[in-house]
Amino acid sequence: MTTDAASLDALRTEVDAALRKFVERQLPAPGDTELEPLRAAADDLLSGGKRLRPAFCYWGWRGAGGTDVPEIFTAAASLELLQASALVHDDVMDRSDLRRGMPSAHRRFQAIHEKSGWHGSAEQFGEGAAILLGNLLLIWSGEMWRSSGLPPESLAAAQPVHDHMRTELMCGQYLDLLEQAHGENTFESALRVALFKSGKYSVEQPLRLGLVLAAGRLAPWMDELCMEYGRRVGIAFQLRDDILGVFGDPAQTGKPAGDDLREGKRTMLVARTLAAASPGDAETVRALLGDPGLDEHGVSVLRGIIEGTGALRECEDMIGDYLGEALTFLGKAPITPEARAALSSLAVAATSRTT
Repeated sequence: MTTDAASLDALRTEVDAALRKFVERQLPAPGDTELEPLRAAADDLLSGGKRLRPAFCYWGWRGAGGTDVPEIFTAAASLELLQASALVHDDVMDRSDLRRGMPSAHRRFQAIHEKSGWHGSAEQFGEGAAILLGNLLLIWSGEMWRSSGLPPESLAAAQPVHDHMRTELMCGQYLDLLEQAHGENTFESALRVALFKSGKYSVEQPLRLGLVLAAGRLAPWMDELCMEYGRRVGIAFQLRDDILGVFGDPAQTGKPAGDDLREGKRTMLVARTLAAASPGDAETVRALLGDPGLDEHGVSVLRGIIEGTGALRECEDMIGDYLGEALTFLGKAPITPEARAALSSLAVAATSRTT
């Protein structure tokens, strides 16, 4: 597989096909009316996305000498199930109404309860059903990984990385809740949350998985590549996410404008803003951040403060710096030229995206 846009699209096609084949085996055939909403919610969650995590895993595999075999697409695709699980749980914790332009899972299940006129709280039913869906997707991710068809010795070598990645993700989710409960943060604390919750399992760990799957062990140069390239790209990836959560176009992000502000996300962007804001502006940010009823005017006020403090420009500059440093290190890594070109393109795509 070459590294042009058409071939990256081909990688997504392979991942999509592997996901469809796996998920179709997991639930009773369509027509089981009671389980159909669960199937539909899973299908919709898995139908979108840029497939960046599988792509980093795949090109790690190729970079360490792995060949273009179907089994690696299945193993890499399992990361999308982990991602979908995290999104469902994240939306419940943040009380998000939308995901990729559609009702979030807990809102979908809540609407089913309301429409059916069932007993009890529709909101509680929706949240409970979504938690179960997220748990189901997490279980499936492990099953798809184990049954990918790759040699048992390869999977065994990579299993500690796989386990550690999932642990980091769960710890990151908890740290995110803790950060919001504390009500104040620093750039360093926000960075720690971002790394555990998103950065590592979006870039660094998928890359490490692919490398170890192909080589059967984690060589020092691989670990260095994952740290120096993968972690930097992961931070830049999350910084871009922070910016899109405030300034993104709803038509592209699939979420209302300024949704991260209503949810009170203590991001690196917000930390930079509070550190540079005047006392009056800082007080305004603290008063409006996390207000679920924040209207367009309130979003505009917060955006103005973020831009006025220079925090937006600073975060954009940091994205460029992290990306540049990552690509410099990538250029020296002892991987195949094809993988180097692909990982360079992926790094740019991950940090310059609009969704």
